[in-house]
Amino acid sequence: MLHIDLRAGVKDACPPVWLKWFQLFPPRGRRNFSSVDSFSNILLHHIERSNSRLCVGLDIDADRLSQLSSPSIEDLKDYVGKVIDATLDSAAAYKVNFAFYERFGAEAYRWLEEVVRQIDGRRLVIADAKRGDIANSAKHYADAILGEMGFDAVTVNPYMGGDAVEPFLTRADKGAFVLCVTSNEGAADVQLQVTGNGFVYEKVIAMALELNRMENCGLVVGATRSEVVAEVRRAAGGMPFLIPGVGAQGGDLAESVRAGNEGGVALINVSRAIMYAGDQSVPAIRSAAQEYRIRINAALDNRPAGAK
Repeated sequence: MLHIDLRAGVKDACPPVWLKWFQLFPPRGRRNFSSVDSFSNILLHHIERSNSRLCVGLDIDADRLSQLSSPSIEDLKDYVGKVIDATLDSAAAYKVNFAFYERFGAEAYRWLEEVVRQIDGRRLVIADAKRGDIANSAKHYADAILGEMGFDAVTVNPYMGGDAVEPFLTRADKGAFVLCVTSNEGAADVQLQVTGNGFVYEKVIAMALELNRMENCGLVVGATRSEVVAEVRRAAGGMPFLIPGVGAQGGDLAESVRAGNEGGVALINVSRAIMYAGDQSVPAIRSAAQEYRIRINAALDNRPAGAK
């Protein structure tokens, strides 16, 4: 029987057997990256490996499935799996909106873990859960989503302040995208309000910069306001962006790509326009993802000199 002496000091470990075993067989939720690598670097790795900044949104909605009548949850699982397989070559990341899964109750969390396992570290997986609560509660949300369930990043609501966001940033290799300027019309009710020191969203940027000590904090910036994307990029420096609102929501893809990736990197999320493309066959879904990837890369080629 193998005996591992956990009391051995650092000098006795070259490296210890338990550490080599951990590196070769990381527990669920871990990826094969060094523990010192930041989420921002891991994101860049996926972008470079896939030659893509497309993030495919896996927003499963039975009402949008034209080929299935009253689909079962197994039918929906099969459809999500089909979308992943059809888009893997075009995507750098996937965004899983928890609302479309949580409506199914307890089965949802097993399903979400199945999605993570299917992607299996080949692409980033972002939990679009928009969590935001006091620090003690936020820690448990972070442990569940980034630990037990194995997601690489999560979207976070900053309304309760920095101590509600910080628990999602305690691991350098796991990221949090903080809601900054969202793509919905209601963003104007709070985010675009002017205070004595500028817009509310500018306070969110300042808070996120302060929390970005391990280079694992990013911002959600909606494509439906491409002029604001440029303003946020100037204020946020090189923090990574997650840009929703392209496709069915009508955001300007080219302008958002250029603004978001000037001086930093931005993932461009497309959900319905890919997931329910054409006749919803594998070729139609694959073609839509490939087209968006090509359009995003074409917009990148037209960036100003010096942009990343």
